[in-house]
Amino acid sequence: MRLAHGKVSALDVDLCHALVRELEGIAASDARVLIITGTGSAFSAGVDLFRVLDGGAAYLTQFLPAMESFFRALLTFPKPAVAAINGHAIAGGCIIAAACDYRVMAEGTARIGVPELAVGVPFPTLPFEIVRARVIPGHLRDLVFTGRTVPPGEALAVGLIDEIAPADVLLSRARHAAERLADIPPITFALTKRTFTAPILERVVNAASLNADVLAAWESPAVQARMRAYVEKTVGRK
Repeated sequence: MRLAHGKVSALDVDLCHALVRELEGIAASDARVLIITGTGSAFSAGVDLFRVLDGGAAYLTQFLPAMESFFRALLTFPKPAVAAINGHAIAGGCIIAAACDYRVMAEGTARIGVPELAVGVPFPTLPFEIVRARVIPGHLRDLVFTGRTVPPGEALAVGLIDEIAPADVLLSRARHAAERLADIPPITFALTKRTFTAPILERVVNAASLNADVLAAWESPAVQARMRAYVEKTVGRK
């Protein structure tokens, strides 16, 4: 499955709904594995902040649940899911990779990370828990509070990815990882994956009340102003 939505495959309500449908179709098909990659220099640049700023509260009440549904569908996808991270995987793009079972990132200058706090927005509970389950303990607070993105070598060291590969063999390395996981009997893999994801989902349920506060924060004038300032600062690099 290749992400090719706009210039940098930024997440919006339409893409999230489409991705959920794709995942449901692949889960029901004869496909043994799923490999997710991006296009050009981007895996995914995360949330489409332009649409958030343009759409305001009405858009956010649709978008945040749609994004959560996509992340949940990917996290609980019953077959092996491998991320072939071809380029920048920022914020929501990093979450997509983290929700996969194995992550291969191309060598080079691409960066990965969760700059949500640099943008000024708080994490919804599910994306936060997905990242927390992947990052090596001791590095999470630094990555979250600084909002910094990291190159492949550091991403490997902190647990955001599992492997680095030359760009020209990225997909073949992802296929190799997928085939290795596909050798496991499907029912065994699916049940083991549920064992990994159940604690994540339990923490999300226990913290569900936070999501209303998160939505209110995203809609607040202070956060909207910070988001707009971030967009104006970085639009030249989009």
